Amino acid sequence: MSDRYQEFTASPIGKVLVKNLGLPSPTRLERYTAGDPLVTGTVLVGGRGRLAESLPGLLDTLGVASTVQLEDGAKAKGLVFDATGLSTPAELNALRDFFTPVLRRLEGCARVVVIGTPPEKTKGSERIAQRALEGFTRSLGKEIGKGSTVQLVYVADGAEGGLASTLGFLLSPKSAYVSGQVVRIGCHTGRSKKVGAVADLTRPLAGKVALVTGASRGIGEQIARVLHRDGATVVGVDVPQLASDLQSLMKELDGDWLTLDITAKDAPQRIAHHLKEKHGGVDVVVHNAGITRDKKLANMDEGRWDSVIAVNLTAPEAITRELLDQGVVNEFGSIIGVASIAGIAGNVGQTNYAASKAGVIGFVDAFADDLKDGITINAVAPGFIVTAMTAAVPFATREVGQRLNAMSQGGLPVDVAETVAWYADPASSLVNGNVVRVCGQMMLGA
Repeated sequence: MSDRYQEFTASPIGKVLVKNLGLPSPTRLERYTAGDPLVTGTVLVGGRGRLAESLPGLLDTLGVASTVQLEDGAKAKGLVFDATGLSTPAELNALRDFFTPVLRRLEGCARVVVIGTPPEKTKGSERIAQRALEGFTRSLGKEIGKGSTVQLVYVADGAEGGLASTLGFLLSPKSAYVSGQVVRIGCHTGRSKKVGAVADLTRPLAGKVALVTGASRGIGEQIARVLHRDGATVVGVDVPQLASDLQSLMKELDGDWLTLDITAKDAPQRIAHHLKEKHGGVDVVVHNAGITRDKKLANMDEGRWDSVIAVNLTAPEAITRELLDQGVVNEFGSIIGVASIAGIAGNVGQTNYAASKAGVIGFVDAFADDLKDGITINAVAPGFIVTAMTAAVPFATREVGQRLNAMSQGGLPVDVAETVAWYADPASSLVNGNVVRVCGQMMLGA
């Protein structure tokens, strides 16, 4: 579905009105196409810390050109700043010294990544300085403009080997609608720092099996398509009413399917049995299935409340526990929940939905410390994503929803799917316990 407002702002009269009235002016975002390089341009690297010297070599392994100094007149497609060496508040001036001279030399849809040390792993003045990085990156994300993004990646000491997949994602168009986010790598104690092996960076999921619930339409369909693009055999799950759509998609993707109600008492056992018997296990589990039954709490009946909690929260927990208890999830597997910005900031008429999606964040927290064999659990939290469902939202409400973010536009289902694929990459095995918003950096919510 096209964004008519964005098309209008690109017209001659639209450009005049945007300039004179100060209206939002969304940039057409660059998105990844299979076969494209991760970065079409040069990444400028700077900073001082334990990663500074290794960053150019790491970027080279990803096929990304980098430099430590821009030539006269040259522009950068990305900036990576190692802030792990900042140990006092006074040293934060290194951020201004690096960024201020080069921000006007960025290409459109540029990528900025700041790398720090998890504040909880530090003490005293260093903890203060490292925590300050969050305010810096979130503010810069809201002022950088031109479809560009800014992220903060906290890398625990000893987890440097797990940075590559995250840098590849955050520097590429795959992260088009992700900005102002904080990613933690290797921050959970007691876990191995071993990273999953990937033979082909363009198909990191080759030979892997991915389960996707709610796979027949919308965001679930795009998740299935992107995981298939990355090499996975996709097992789609959806309700019997959507069996035809599900089977058609899975046949197109050379995948497998299972039709059932995930809230049924025997659903976890049926899914586990299917994965063990037909595929020998599973590597990626995506809990995408979800429903809304909106009403203000004063008018909320029992059926609306119970059905949303059951589909969005109870079923994913039960399925996950069954798969783990039976040993169905393979080594370096990934479990991925789909939360929502509603679970972070709340929405009128969605106490049931927001509770279920905040619960998904709790689901991640509850499992993150206990998983073995390099298995990870993370979640995405979509904001306003343009789908058939949001197309039915009243025009004025839809426009407000699309514009109240740093990019002044709605995201696409593929933006959620690309974030899921980053989590699913075996090389992301040190990315655990994260909740990343796919919302264009909404103005509301943390």
